[in-house]
Amino acid sequence: MAAHDKVRIGSITKVFVATVVLQLVAKGRVGLDAPVQRVLPELLPARFAAVTVAHLLNHTSGLPDHVGIPEPDTAEEVFRHRFDHWTPQEWVATATHGPLKFAPGTRQEYRGINYVLAALIIDKVTGRPYGEAVTARILRPLGLARTVVPGNAPRIHGRHVHGYLQMDDGSLRDITTYDQSSSRGEGDMISTTNDLDRTPAALFSGELLPPELLQLMFTLPPNDVRMLDGSPARYSSGLQQATVNGATLWGKTGETYGYKSAAFSTRDQRRRFVLAYHPTTARNGAESQMIARVADLLTRRPSAEDR
Repeated sequence: MAAHDKVRIGSITKVFVATVVLQLVAKGRVGLDAPVQRVLPELLPARFAAVTVAHLLNHTSGLPDHVGIPEPDTAEEVFRHRFDHWTPQEWVATATHGPLKFAPGTRQEYRGINYVLAALIIDKVTGRPYGEAVTARILRPLGLARTVVPGNAPRIHGRHVHGYLQMDDGSLRDITTYDQSSSRGEGDMISTTNDLDRTPAALFSGELLPPELLQLMFTLPPNDVRMLDGSPARYSSGLQQATVNGATLWGKTGETYGYKSAAFSTRDQRRRFVLAYHPTTARNGAESQMIARVADLLTRRPSAEDR
């Protein structure tokens, strides 16, 4: 494996989508306070009128849970559904049943559907698929030649790392080719560790956004806005915050079957890391310990012996 080999980056896609939405805000093309139902009237019912663009970006929308989607419990089930194809409109429709889970802006719940809608807003405002806007506004200006928005292509083209899942009999099966349509705009992009290192460096340095909008990416919701489990909110507009050994890191994790990634940096960029590795479990959460271990090592104060 090399730093220029392509991997699936999962939810790090959200960093790119949030950046483009904020660029459109800077140009006056869309407002953060604009009701999503007004921008996308054909997708959200009128009873969701209180949900704004800003609520999508920082996961405070309160949108209902999905209804009627496959939820594989085993690796075998993952493979049975790996070529299921959804249009973004079909996927959004599965999360519009029933009332909002909470009043928008009052709680925080990390949900991919927020960014499926954010990507659709980019489609609507720019008149072209969100991937073309990401390419024109971020990838091309920064020279991120190996970062790709794949569209409907289930394969990774060019030199890439394969992902695998462990089956019930202990064998490994290649899960690299996978229809990502259900994660359009929230987890479908492909990149490399080289490109993922360049992205936060450019973003944090102010190359992509004016200062007042960049600040939103480093601003959590108010203290009284909590996660559903009561813990403090940890997601801003496009990024997540983690404090490790007293160092505040901003960035994003990403995960899809066979792939796990993380890209984090202190705001002054004195400590920055990108990690890509390849768990073979069916996304049970235990593999996230690797990111915590790396963050701990990079932020730990050296002991007397180390000095």
